[in-house]
This record gives sequence, C-alpha cells and structure tokens, in this order.
Amino acid sequence: MNGDRRTVTRPTLEAVAARAGVGRGTVSRVINGSPKVSEKARDAVLQAIEELGYVPNRAARTLVTRRTDTIALVVSETQQRLFDEPFFAGIVRGIGSALSETGLQLILAMAQSPEEHSRLEQYLTGQHVDGVLLISLHGADPLPGRLEDMGVPTVLGGRPVGLDPYSYVDVDNRAGARQAVKYLLAQGRRRIATIAGPQDMCAGVDRLAGYRDALLATGLPEIVAFGDFSEESGMAEMRGLLAGHGDIDAVFTASDPMALGAMRVLKEAGRRVPDDVALIGFDDSSAGAHSSPALTTVHQPSEAMGRQMAQLLVARINGESLRQPVVILDTHLVTRASA
Repeated sequence: MNGDRRTVTRPTLEAVAARAGVGRGTVSRVINGSPKVSEKARDAVLQAIEELGYVPNRAARTLVTRRTDTIALVVSETQQRLFDEPFFAGIVRGIGSALSETGLQLILAMAQSPEEHSRLEQYLTGQHVDGVLLISLHGADPLPGRLEDMGVPTVLGGRPVGLDPYSYVDVDNRAGARQAVKYLLAQGRRRIATIAGPQDMCAGVDRLAGYRDALLATGLPEIVAFGDFSEESGMAEMRGLLAGHGDIDAVFTASDPMALGAMRVLKEAGRRVPDDVALIGFDDSSAGAHSSPALTTVHQPSEAMGRQMAQLLVARINGESLRQPVVILDTHLVTRASA
C-alpha cells in the first residue's frame, strides 16, 4: 500500500529567518527578547513565526544557553498557611506582574521538614531553575547560603533571623508597629497588650520591637503573648490575655489573621471593640476591611514586595550588578472602626 505519506516537519529557526528576510541571529534575538533589534525586523520575524507556526525548542535552547527560563518561589510554610493568609497572595500577585513581560515561568515549591529541604536543595541546585525567591524563612535557614554557594541567584522576601543575605526585600515592620502603638497611646489607652509573631522570623521580632519602642518612654507595662500569625493563635492568645490581664484596654497584633481571631474571642467574652478594647492588626487584608467592626491595621505593601523581589532576581539572572540589593518598603497605619 503506497498511500501518500507526507512527513509533517517542524518549522526551523532557519525557515523563520528565510521567511522574514533576516539572519538567524536576528530571529534568535527576537525570540530571546533582546532590545538590539529594529522594530521593522522584529515585526517581520513575529509575522514569519505566526505564518509558519514556529515554536522555539526550549530544551535545545537550554543546552546552548544554560538557561531554563524558570524561577522557583520557595515557601517554608504549610499549604494551609500559604492559601489562607493574605500576605502570600499579595506576594505572588506582585511576582506574577513583574514576570509577565519577561517570558520567565514561575514554579512554587514548599518545604518544611529537613528531608523536604534536602530534596528541594538538590532540585534547585541541579540546573532546573535560573534563580530562586524565598519567603517566610524561619530561623537561620541554611538554604539561601547553599544556593548562593552553588551559583544560584537568590532573593529573599523578609530579612531572615541570624543571616546576612546579599539581596532581600522587606517592609519597615518596626516603624509600622511603633506607629500603631503610639496611635493607641494617643487615644488614652494605658493597658496595651500585644500578640507578637514568631520570634524565629524577623517580622515577628521587629514588630515586637516596635511595640516596645512605643511603650518605652511611657513607663507603662509590657503585656506580651506570642502567636504564629494565624487566626487560631490569635484566638488562643487572646483567651490567655483575658485570663491573666482582664483589665487590658487595647491589643496590637502582629498580623490581621491574629487580630480577627482576637476580635472573635473579645466578642465572645462580652468585650466591646473598640469601646472596651481597641484592636489593631498588621497586613491591611481584605478580610480586615470587611470585619465587624472594620479593622484598624498597618498596611504592608506585599504586592510591591513581590514585584521588587522578582525584579531584583531577574536583574541578577541577567548578570546585572545591583545598585540597591536590599530594599525596605514603607508601612502606614489604616484607621478604621476597631481602634
């Protein structure tokens, strides 16, 4: 049986160049997003690509350029925390917006246990990604240093405890907390408690330091409980505060989820917010804006933080020297009905 058996061949780079009337190198520069191409040549190449249905062979390109066009976002938290807490959504949105024009793909990786960290380290240093973004590090996590030692560009979200990384983006947590507590003092509150964040994270450490800064000159007592940024911990610690310090008249919490948990417990205990106990969170989440009463909170620009992280990493991947490898973003107080 000798039917007409035609082989469908995949269009090549050379075919695109011939159709566009340009050299092979020009086609390659257009595909790689190089600015060193005239608008006329770029339009001709893009039209030829569309007409021929050309698809770049990413695997072959990786062998030549040693680039994978992929970066990893590593989150050292549980899936529940990642998807429940608004901070992470803002970070991911910011990263996505910064990468949308670059052609880079983003993969999400999560690791908590030492075994998961070890497997992830092997993957990230095995030429599967061009760079790594790390957020929510706990303690002196060795992963950032190991990645840098293996030549994998890395940018952190948040200054880590006990480490001095080359590049990171953070918000001014201490100033934000200080402003929140000073606002409570200006309202005449004198028994101000805090539900602090975890002390193996700089956000937790710095927000507690800001609370202490504001109280230092007043001679008022510190009333401190420790949560983990989650709503459940806010509920548990608020119950403990009411049991041990029933006369508190204000609470500054180190996250909006903890504030919302504390608000629920205060209502259950018959305490009116803000009449009996004023309440301030930290995040400026949509949940806080729609709570009853609406939550006074410290705005942290998580989306801008993600965007800056991605921009720094892309620059490092492209071999650019960073004029400002560390970026600290401002916070501000958003006053609503809870305080």
